[in-house]
Amino acid sequence: MAARIIQVKVTPRARESSLTQAADGTWVAKLKSPPVDGKANAELVALVARHFECSKAAVSIKSGASGRRKLVQIAL
Repeated sequence: MAARIIQVKVTPRARESSLTQAADGTWVAKLKSPPVDGKANAELVALVARHFECSKAAVSIKSGASGRRKLVQIAL
């Protein structure tokens, strides 16, 4: 099974949730959720799964779970 790893810069407490790709190839995720009790990470997983049209179980945070820059793995 192939996997894709993307680098994501997260901005919590945004007005609306969105996932866009920057010019340098990194992704920018704006999340409504606050970074408390894993709520922002859960929203990020759901947002990435919806964008790449896969299940939430296929998306995992490989590193940076407590920071703003994360490496996210997507099993395709």
